[in-house]
Amino acid sequence: MAKLDICNQRLVNQHLIKQSLETPSEVVRLLGAVQAQDYGTAKWGVAQRTLDATDAEVEKELSDGAILRTHVLRPTWHFVLGADIRWMLALTGPRVERVLAHYDRKLEIDAAVLRRSRASITKALEGGNQLTRTELAKAMQRARIRTDGTQRLARLVMHAELDALICSGARRGNQHTYALLDERVPPTKPLERDTALVELAKRYFTTRGPATVDDFAWWSGLTKSDGRKGLEGAKSGLEHEVVDGRQYWFPTPARLKARSPLVRLLPNYDEYFIGLKDRSAMGTRLKKLGFEGDVSFLGGHILTIDGQVVGGWTRILKGKKLIVGLKGPSTLDGAERRAFEKEVQRFGAFLGTPAELA
Repeated sequence: MAKLDICNQRLVNQHLIKQSLETPSEVVRLLGAVQAQDYGTAKWGVAQRTLDATDAEVEKELSDGAILRTHVLRPTWHFVLGADIRWMLALTGPRVERVLAHYDRKLEIDAAVLRRSRASITKALEGGNQLTRTELAKAMQRARIRTDGTQRLARLVMHAELDALICSGARRGNQHTYALLDERVPPTKPLERDTALVELAKRYFTTRGPATVDDFAWWSGLTKSDGRKGLEGAKSGLEHEVVDGRQYWFPTPARLKARSPLVRLLPNYDEYFIGLKDRSAMGTRLKKLGFEGDVSFLGGHILTIDGQVVGGWTRILKGKKLIVGLKGPSTLDGAERRAFEKEVQRFGAFLGTPAELA
């Protein structure tokens, strides 16, 4: 297996070559968790793995609670399903809490503060209330809990997410809200820790593979020991191969290859590259241009051709029109530019906005 084959299989496994999934929640279920701190473009990352889901359709699933947005895995936001949120938080939350402990001490957040904040948040949200972060801050202030500074407030709310107390509610205009998880999501059967490890590993390697144990540990936020344990339970359904001294694990390769050039406008934290610690396989084309860094450090949204990162792309709303631009370092030939234009139109259709090239 060569590096280009690795990229092709990743495109297949993430439904970036051929789209057959009908709903956004199917994508999130398949991938397990989708990084989503950049809310708008994260929705596009989900939609482009479906047949033709629009921004409004993704938003509806989030508003209805079919898809939730919360802090899980590494300490950042992800889209997850209600059926998965509790066992994923139980598995990865304690690890994130340990990462936060040093900063909590600096912010004077201790167990007593967290107990009081949980109580005030619960009281404010119970009965189906969905409140913004600012409104939760006011509720905590009434309980004489300090919420001064962006970081202190963010940490108090994040801890409530990690403790499976709250999750995302429906947006109110452009403002995100929070709801009590137990009111938003029906009860689900808890998973034993080892069972959860194996389930997470299955989701990961069947969609991000070919990938290594180090890649899985990076993505999940778990230790390498846990990564190896999860893989051990999942590997009966996987194949493996050593490439350049690294052992890659993946589902049985699909006999599917995209018609070249396959252009994809990926959002800035797309799972195609952010879900891997080692992104060198997708940097071959850039390396030929003298770029030696991590492809995710190009900044902004990422443009790929045939699975290779070639540069970035930008978007500007000008009146009622979407203008999409190309950001180096690569230049596109005629066929690549036509494929790029086609993807720009697809992105415009997702937003319901006429789109053109800058």
